[in-house]
Amino acid sequence: MNCSPVTIRQMAPDDLGQVLPIEQASSSQPWTVGMFRDELFHDARAYVVAEHEHVIVGFGGLMVALDEGHITNIAVAPAARRGGLATRLLLHLTRTAIARSVRAMTLEVRVSNTPARELYVRFGYVPAGVRPKYYADNNEDALIYWAHDIDTAAYGLRLAALTERLDAPVAGENA
Repeated sequence: MNCSPVTIRQMAPDDLGQVLPIEQASSSQPWTVGMFRDELFHDARAYVVAEHEHVIVGFGGLMVALDEGHITNIAVAPAARRGGLATRLLLHLTRTAIARSVRAMTLEVRVSNTPARELYVRFGYVPAGVRPKYYADNNEDALIYWAHDIDTAAYGLRLAALTERLDAPVAGENA
């Protein structure tokens, strides 16, 4: 991707034609169009897309129940990976959760998904349990991660630091 900005906005039903190929490239058990459509119309859900030059390059989802949030999915198109998009999506979803009075966030992640686990640790998530054989495609375990006290000033500083790192110029680039 070139240096033009990425926009993160609410997912719309018309986006699903671009979201589904990313989902299929990212998941061994991809969601269907019907599953996404059902999620888009729940008040307790928030789904966003990352758009670059009118092309969707990633998406993420959040489910809220009382004062807890659950990251349902985050996926980035293969050609756009390792450029900070997952961080941007998780920042947006976390801020959305905080605006909805969420105090703690959770998610499941494959034991083998080291890049995702590293992302979640940067956000203050810690492993809190295991769901044995959670992924039906290969019976891989899922780690359950939690981040608590996301509504505090200290956590706000963590989010600010993550944002600052994303916005810092890359060595060798013109600022």
